[in-house]
Amino acid sequence: MKAVLGAPSKIVRVIGPEGEQMGLLTVTAAQNHAYDKGLDLVMIAAQADPPVCKIIDYGKFRFERDKKEKEAKKKQQIMDIKEIRLSCAIDTNDFKTKVNHARRFLTGGDKVKVIVKFKGREMSHLDVGRELLERFREACADLGGSDKAPSLDGRFMSVFITPNSKREGASAQSKGKGKKPAATAAAATPEDKSAEK
Repeated sequence: MKAVLGAPSKIVRVIGPEGEQMGLLTVTAAQNHAYDKGLDLVMIAAQADPPVCKIIDYGKFRFERDKKEKEAKKKQQIMDIKEIRLSCAIDTNDFKTKVNHARRFLTGGDKVKVIVKFKGREMSHLDVGRELLERFREACADLGGSDKAPSLDGRFMSVFITPNSKREGASAQSKGKGKKPAATAAAATPEDKSAEK
């Protein structure tokens, strides 16, 4: 039997094995009730005033708690950030190979960071790197996209490409707040055109 630590005269709120309220009892009285039923007295809310205890089977309680934690971990999808490096003078076939790698990562649900490294005088031609990143984004547009323009950090220009499934969930939440649905706006446009004629 698991017991609640503390003074035996301490008052606790007790919940029975079926979830029924047993009221305020001393720790000793609550332990006796648990012992009579062959169960354990477990403190479930120590910060409450008075603390809350429940009469349950502690082994079953731990099993259920661990099971819920495992299910919560399964539901969390871990998204890795995969990195793909390009140079300004990349060949067409190498570019296609890198795009295929990115497409495979995006299909797997991973975020892709595409980096262009500028060497020597290439720093004076940043537009070439920006154009390369835009071509790369367009090649992966059906599987993922980017919300931000390419950013420059020292000799590196980079852009993040997020899988469409992740972007749709985030954009649906932001679009749903305070905006008119697109269907309503589109429906109003043909009427306006006919009124102008």
